[in-house]
This record gives sequence, C-alpha cells and structure tokens, in this order.
Amino acid sequence: MATDAPLGTLLTAPARTARSVVWILLASSLAVKAGGFAWDFLSYYVATGTGHGTAAAGGALTVFGVGWCLGQAGSGWLTDRLGQRSALTVLMLLSAAACFALALVRSLPALLTVSLFLGMTMEAHRPAVSSAINDAIDSDAGRTRAQAMLYWSANIGIAVCGGAGGYIAHHHGYRGLFLVNGLVCIGFALVARRTLSARPPAAEQQAHSYRQVLADPALRWIGLAAVFAMVCAWGLVSVLPLLMTSDGLPPSAYGTAMVANTVSVLVLTPPMMRVLVGRGEQLKYPLAPILAAGSAILGLGITVAAMQHTTIGYSIAAAILVPGEICYSVAIGAFISTAAPAGATGRYQAVLSGAGAIASLPPLGIALALDAGGRVLVAVLLGSCALAAVLACRPLARALRSTTRPAQAEVRALVSQEAP
Repeated sequence: MATDAPLGTLLTAPARTARSVVWILLASSLAVKAGGFAWDFLSYYVATGTGHGTAAAGGALTVFGVGWCLGQAGSGWLTDRLGQRSALTVLMLLSAAACFALALVRSLPALLTVSLFLGMTMEAHRPAVSSAINDAIDSDAGRTRAQAMLYWSANIGIAVCGGAGGYIAHHHGYRGLFLVNGLVCIGFALVARRTLSARPPAAEQQAHSYRQVLADPALRWIGLAAVFAMVCAWGLVSVLPLLMTSDGLPPSAYGTAMVANTVSVLVLTPPMMRVLVGRGEQLKYPLAPILAAGSAILGLGITVAAMQHTTIGYSIAAAILVPGEICYSVAIGAFISTAAPAGATGRYQAVLSGAGAIASLPPLGIALALDAGGRVLVAVLLGSCALAAVLACRPLARALRSTTRPAQAEVRALVSQEAP
C-alpha cells in the first residue's frame, strides 16, 4: 500500500519504514475511535445517565458539533504549520482531559461546556494522520487506498465502540467508559511522539491560509456534498440513539445495531475497495459518481432507520448504510490524495472533516422534528439531505474536469507569494 519514501518526514528510527508508520497511524486511529465512548454515548449519558432528557441530549450533540467545527480548523492549521507530531500530541492530550471532565460533571451547563471542548478535540487527529499518509505514499491509487482505509478504520472503530460500549454501559454505567476514552487518547499521543518526526516537513513550513485552499472550487463543492452526505452517515451515532431512546430501547440494543454495522463493514470493504479503486497505481473511476452513489445509499439507510421501532429493524438499517460509507470514504480519500497541494493536506482534510462536523449539528433539530412531526418528518428531512448531496456531485464533477488543476496552481501561486 505504501512506499518507503519520504522517510525523513515521518520517521524517528532509521529502521522503521514509511509503510509501517502508515499502518501504525491507521491502527491508532482505529483504536481512538473504538475507544471513543465519550462521543458515542454522550447523548445517552445526557438523556438518561444524568436525567436531562432527549432535548438536552440533542443540545449537547449540537454543541459538540460546534466545537468540532472549531477544532477541525485549528487542527488543520496546527498540522500544516507545526507538523504532524505536535498536532497529534497536543490535541490528543486535550481530548483526554475533556473525556476525564465528562466523567465528573452532571449539571446541564457543565455538560454543555464539556461537550464543546470534547468536540474541539475528538476528531483532531484526522488532518495530521491524513497529511502523514500523503507524505508517505507516492501514487494516486496508493494514497486513495490509504486515505479510504483511514475512513474505514474510523467506521470500524465507531461500530466497535457502540457494540462494546453499549453492553458495558448497560451493566456498569457510563463514567468508566469516559475514563477509558481518555486513556486511549493519551496512548495515541504517546504513539505520535514515538512514531513521527519532531520537525514538520519542509513543505509544511510555508505559510498557508484557508483562503488559499478554498480558492479550489472542487474543494468547495465536495465540502458541500460532504455536509449533506454526512448528516446521513453520522445519523448512525447521533440520530439512531435519539430514535432508539424514544422507543425505550436500552443501550444494549444500540450495541446490537452497531455490531451489525461492524460485520457489514468487515465483509463488504475488501470487495468494494477492489471494485472502486483496484490494485494499480492509478484510480479506476472518477470520484464524483462514487460520491453520488454513496450519498444515495446513505440516505436510503438512514431513512429506513427513521421508520424502525425494533432492534432488528435498526440493525438492518445500520447494515444498509455500509456500502454508502465505503463509497463516501473512497471518494473523499481520492480527493485528498489527488487534489491537495503539498503542504496544504492538513487544511484540505480539515475542511472535509469540518464538513462532517457541520453535519453533526442537526441532532437538536432532529429531536425537535421527532417531537413535532414524528418519524415521517425525520425521514423526509434526512432523505432531503441525501438528495442535496447527490445534486452537489454534478457541479463537483464539472469542477474536477475543468478547474481543479488550475485551482491547485492558483493555490500554489498564492503560497509562493505569501510564504516568508
């Protein structure tokens, strides 16, 4: 999957290859998502663990999403400016502190404050890991496979987190989960310190701004599509708990649905990756149609979920989401691997991760829609988001055909003009 170059940007030990560093980072990303109990069970903890109810849980998730948006912008800046090692170390330690705080507070104002800081740090590793992958691999298809594996590891980790955490929370409570989450974040910080170089790559020492990277129209269109698609995708960990709570189902039922999602990911990812990416050095298909197909499948899965009332029904819906998740991860991975200029990967990834953060904001609206209009209104809203994502893929395809390379040249020109 990876080549052995460029070793100088990634390695702290000469014997370690760039390939091994990529696998270490992917495994660490999976671990931090598998231990991400603070996010997965935030809504359950606020609604039932502290007794504040469903509307308060939706508010906590919304505040979390605001923090996520802010945190992605900061983590992209840190990655491109200070380097991958510094970004991962600092932000994972801050994430651990937020997890520990969540285990201690119970009042609603304190929970909302902690949710904000938790959102600012929980996904902060993504831009740094994505940047490290692009530094380590020199082929478009190889980078795409690795970037898609980064999203795949997140999906697996989230599903494992829900499956294991649901049963643990049901029998032992929530606070222990949050303490484990904090320890996993500390572990990732230690891995980053040991694995990555202390210095940022030379290309990343140049000054970049979000104005520069947003000069790429393809980035703007794929960011818009990602927002609407991720409303449906993140429904697995935000909307689903709200729906299952309203049905009076216990956390163990949510765990069962997440297990169904995990098994589907494990079974479907290898064959779909071979079909969508292949084994060669070049990409097999344009990314816009893949993203459109993935968005449509995500919309189908989450609208099916909105109409369910049983553990089996929710588990089937969670499995339907999986092909859409895989298509989405391949498309986003292909964009990061082919469109991000050298030294701006952190910000490109931060923009797309920020799109996912924006997509995490609707749970409060979904909770209110559930109270006001029932399951049908929720299904209509989620289906409309999927349709908007599909429609955004058409101008994205035009931008990729006609303006992506000129836009990248404009970004590089801006960088050369503004770099000290």
